[in-house]
Amino acid sequence: MACVNPDGKPSESGVKMLGALKSGRASADDIAAASGMPLFRVRSGLRELAEAGYVAGSDGSYSLTEQGRALV
Repeated sequence: MACVNPDGKPSESGVKMLGALKSGRASADDIAAASGMPLFRVRSGLRELAEAGYVAGSDGSYSLTEQGRALV
């Protein structure tokens, strides 16, 4: 299950992950807990969302970009 659709927009699972970041920076573990998704899915989804420009990550935590904030 991809987090970014072929058209470049987040899928349902991608939107869940973006929603988990609404309140600020979070680790993959925090996002998994908030979204109810398995950690392995969150990690791969974060890579997809980062490549699409929706999230940015550093030092093990992630935050929404302007593009990501526009969706939540």
